[in-house]
Amino acid sequence: MANHRTIRLGAGAGYAGDRIDPAVELAKHGNLDYLIFECLAERTIALAQQQRMQQPERGYDPLLTERMRRILPYIRNEHGQRRFRIITNMGAANPLGAARKISRVATELGLHGLRVAAVTGDDVLAQIRANDQDLLDIGVTPVDLGERLVSANAYLGAGGIVDALHHEADIVVTGRVADPALFLAPQIAAFGWSWDDWDALGRGTVAGHLLECAGQVTGGYFADPGLKDVHDLAHLGFPIAEISAHGDITITKVAGSGGQVTTQTCAEQLIYELHDPTAYLTPDVTADFSLVEFAQSDFDRVRVRGARGHAKPETLKVSVGYLDGYIGEGQISYGGSGALARARLARAIIVQRLPFVGVDADDIRADLIGVDALYGETLSQLQTEPPEVRLRIAGRCAKRADAVKIGNEVEALYTNGPAGGGGASKRVRQVVAVASLLWPADRVQASVQFEVAQ
Repeated sequence: MANHRTIRLGAGAGYAGDRIDPAVELAKHGNLDYLIFECLAERTIALAQQQRMQQPERGYDPLLTERMRRILPYIRNEHGQRRFRIITNMGAANPLGAARKISRVATELGLHGLRVAAVTGDDVLAQIRANDQDLLDIGVTPVDLGERLVSANAYLGAGGIVDALHHEADIVVTGRVADPALFLAPQIAAFGWSWDDWDALGRGTVAGHLLECAGQVTGGYFADPGLKDVHDLAHLGFPIAEISAHGDITITKVAGSGGQVTTQTCAEQLIYELHDPTAYLTPDVTADFSLVEFAQSDFDRVRVRGARGHAKPETLKVSVGYLDGYIGEGQISYGGSGALARARLARAIIVQRLPFVGVDADDIRADLIGVDALYGETLSQLQTEPPEVRLRIAGRCAKRADAVKIGNEVEALYTNGPAGGGGASKRVRQVVAVASLLWPADRVQASVQFEVAQ
């Protein structure tokens, strides 16, 4: 275990459906102080809110239980002492429900007395529902959305997590928190940084930004065969940050795990989702990454220097989820000689038939996957005849009944031609779209509640 002047943070997940075995590897061999799971995307929490409306006890990450069952056996050593703490936003739309579930899992595993903190306060739906003044980025107000409004979650900062850690939480589970804040909070708690020490908070934020997507910084998203080869991606190790009270940062991973940590992998992750390097806005600090430098200090070890910070914004981003109709989809494959011509004929048939059968759609996509689905028809003209083609027809509709017809029409190509279609599939899904607005930070207050494993 690291001492008080240096802590080790491990990234156990970079999104809701991420692998679990790299996190287990970190729990067993990472010599961590904190294992952090970043599992929320903007649409993820809107879907979780929708689920909670149907099942009030749910609304947290669907892999929460499995992750905890796999990880909690390592949270204490053979003497019953805490080896590391866990921080996660797997609470999604229901942090309290998630904390109760974690507590029950801990009890089943015999981890009596384990303290689980739920950080709430990000749900601001009640605040904005009647707002008819502030425009969302889609050009309407929350009032305009009416009953289509599903969720509104503000991006909280590190404050609630720090409070939970100061009250001896073993596990902290949150809802919508800014991704880097999950990693900044343990640094503030460990080192006692002031909330207006902007440079310290900026340095802490760059560590969070590098780790928040887990395997991306250890070579996962970096890999490109023949151009950027990465060792043993099948067993990709997730990253660790060693951080000192003075802000010295080294990115590394468990020795012997797959992937790599280099100045190149770190540089690519640094610019991920980065609009303005001089003003990376978070609830805790306006971070400045423009002077960040990476240096390879050893094999799979990269030093990070140069991050700074300025005063935090006065507003928080609020992610708003709303119902936006249905998407109907149908797919079918054609193979062998003339596959492309038959797929194009099938596409023309469906495009002609959808208005004929009365489908009212706001938008229709008719793509030949592997031919023109990504880059359109211009580049597809340069290709040779493919041996197989899959046709995908999708449409956005206000009514579910119209969306259903799209898949039905594609499936009917089986017997209505052209020849040789196979592997047809169809589905309909309700669209939970996401918009955003800015909300005064002083109207949002985080709070902490504890569950204790019996």
